[in-house]
Amino acid sequence: MAVGKGDAVESEVKVDNRGRKSVINVCSEHCAIEKGMRLIGGKWKGSIIYHLKDGPVRFNDLARMLGGASKKMIDQRLKELEAEKMVVRKVISDRPIAVSYELTDFGRTALKILDDLRVWSEEHNIELRK
Repeated sequence: MAVGKGDAVESEVKVDNRGRKSVINVCSEHCAIEKGMRLIGGKWKGSIIYHLKDGPVRFNDLARMLGGASKKMIDQRLKELEAEKMVVRKVISDRPIAVSYELTDFGRTALKILDDLRVWSEEHNIELRK
């Protein structure tokens, strides 16, 4: 059977007559879920993307919106998202330097996924464990 783009390959564990286990259809590369999670699932990345949904946001305003994230962490995640072409950085003024961040068209494609996650989390009253 040929597998096309968008088709899911189902891995399964088989047990032989001696009780030895082997996996059929081993994923030889990272699966699509893992690739997507690495892109938007890193700590604070999804929240940053979600907070940029309504348009450009200045760095300090974004830091206030995120509350528990350090400015160093936010800066690091923004650089990663910029490198992944999900966010674009724009210099507003040179002195003092002021920058804003906004989603690219590609970055906007993640908003439905993040909104679905938000709804799911609210519907199931998901709580963070410490």
